[in-house]
Amino acid sequence: MTELNGTPVTSEDLQALALINYGHFTSMRVHGQRIRGFSHHLDRLVRDCQRLFDVSLDRERVREFVRRAVRGESGAFVVRVTVFDPALDLGHPGSSAEPSILVTTRPAMSWPPAPIRVQTVCYRRDLPEVKHVGLLGSVWHRRQAQMQGYDDTLFVDNASFVSEGATWNIGFFDGERVIWPDAEVLPGVTMRLLNQVYDNAITAPVNIRDVPAMHAAFATNTTIGVRPISTIDRVRLVDDHPIFETLRKEYEEIPPEQL
Repeated sequence: MTELNGTPVTSEDLQALALINYGHFTSMRVHGQRIRGFSHHLDRLVRDCQRLFDVSLDRERVREFVRRAVRGESGAFVVRVTVFDPALDLGHPGSSAEPSILVTTRPAMSWPPAPIRVQTVCYRRDLPEVKHVGLLGSVWHRRQAQMQGYDDTLFVDNASFVSEGATWNIGFFDGERVIWPDAEVLPGVTMRLLNQVYDNAITAPVNIRDVPAMHAAFATNTTIGVRPISTIDRVRLVDDHPIFETLRKEYEEIPPEQL
């Protein structure tokens, strides 16, 4: 399903998104016509729209378009809301913007997801606090990691401090606490929800040299929930640690929001 502002999309509508690639989005796992953390996703869309377009986004308009997209659907699937301006001119991006709302759906992966092996790379996304559509760097580094036999990539800075994955946040467990890296990252909805229900968590710098002492590591986003990381570069980590089940249980007990 693909709709722009609640109507079927045309190829002309998508030209600016395809050719200029300026906009932002959020992806949400839907199950039973409900979305866990839906209000946080709406907050993100409103915040990022103001940042990229200097325009206030109508939350209820977004909600209605999402309702239209999921109406009549059953089971679990992913809905993505992308905000962009079809009239954006590459030569004059400073003109007044009129963002449109593109809603698409795709199948959801099965839960719980299998553990992943990740390779580190020195990289920082543009505007890391924004979930923007400029994914070239993230996808390129993911591709390079997969060509080296890994599943995904993990970003570090030039001093080897960990930030985030290509499209996910990373958390570590030191045997007592969950540690979220203190770095410039996208504040993920799943990470925020986990912090609401799991009290023993801190934000602190994590250097790649610290990884061998960690008891476990995991990736989080709305489509994967809590996904174990079994390898970071050549460091093997436990991929069946009890912390994963604890976090999953507490996360899945958060009541999803009715659309």
